[in-house]
Amino acid sequence: MLNDEKWKVYNPQGARRVVVTKELPGERWLEILTQADFRVDVCTSTDILSAGEIGSAISDNCSGVIGQLTEVWGDELFSALENAGGRAYSNYAVGYNNVDVGAATRHGICVGNTPGVLTETTAEMAVALTFSVARRVVEADRFTREGKFNGWLPNLFLGELLYRKTVGVIGAGRIGAAYARMMVEGHKMDLVYYDPYRNSAIEDYVAAYADFLRSRGEQPVAYRRAESIEDVLQTANLVSLHPVLDETTRHLINAERLELMKKNSILINASRGPLIDEEALVHHCRNNPGFRAGLDVFEDEPELKPGLSELDNVVIVPHLGSATIWTRQSMAILAAGNVAGILLGYPAWKGKNSLSFLEDNLPEAAPSIVNSKEMGIPEYTG
Repeated sequence: MLNDEKWKVYNPQGARRVVVTKELPGERWLEILTQADFRVDVCTSTDILSAGEIGSAISDNCSGVIGQLTEVWGDELFSALENAGGRAYSNYAVGYNNVDVGAATRHGICVGNTPGVLTETTAEMAVALTFSVARRVVEADRFTREGKFNGWLPNLFLGELLYRKTVGVIGAGRIGAAYARMMVEGHKMDLVYYDPYRNSAIEDYVAAYADFLRSRGEQPVAYRRAESIEDVLQTANLVSLHPVLDETTRHLINAERLELMKKNSILINASRGPLIDEEALVHHCRNNPGFRAGLDVFEDEPELKPGLSELDNVVIVPHLGSATIWTRQSMAILAAGNVAGILLGYPAWKGKNSLSFLEDNLPEAAPSIVNSKEMGIPEYTG
């Protein structure tokens, strides 16, 4: 077993052992695991663990793991977990592009994630980036702190007005739709979106808001589902990225597509870093100072492409999309519920709303198992 100052052990006499590769916020997640009589080994280091370090932590006796999106989970680690008697892995994230789900299934490991509690939080982060970029907040803050503010000037840090402009959303899933709703209703923006599938809910929402505005004697807003990504980029004053990351969306925004955007456009990415060709973005922002970008995620995270941090027309923050107290604690509860649920032999929850798992009396189910069908896990019917 681990005998390392980087690891803290809870309930050391527990019947089964769960490894958690980072300290998680809140206490409820830990209570779920310890009350199920699991020993819980938690890594207290803030360093990103290598596959070898995680494998050493799994050792020869481990029933389940809660891991991070900064770790690559494939054949090597799932084989180690299987050989240690493991049955469950949960990503502490809603996305799982760092996880080879097929490899997990081959090794008999159920894979969980944490959907349903990040939507509004991540959309709010995208909004925060949007206005930080549009109104040049970071530049102005630095200018003021450096003692350069000598009085009001007509041309000091002029930004972009987004009111009544057009917001473009690429990827109209839960987070993309939430962001669209915030920008349309909050700032009376028209919406143009691209998604392989029509999002009738966001279209109905914008249509209903347009009717409300008409009833108040105001100009209505409009929506349109674009036929292509290029259409969105050429039309919108502001574009926010929210698609899944896979081989079809890697470098979705490249040099050619950046050139299609308006010279004073705003590009926001609070989804996944590799959606943008970061080198192309650096080149574009250098050559187009009126173009602005806000990034919460990066192509080679945590590394930045050369020159990115030097650009005044780019706002960068360290992957804070889900970083509210409630959301991060809720994610921990769902991740723990996934591992505990599988190890206790519970079925898989198939309801769209995972908020039931944040209440005192938890459903006897695993909140979100992405390969439940392949693993033969029955659906919860209680």
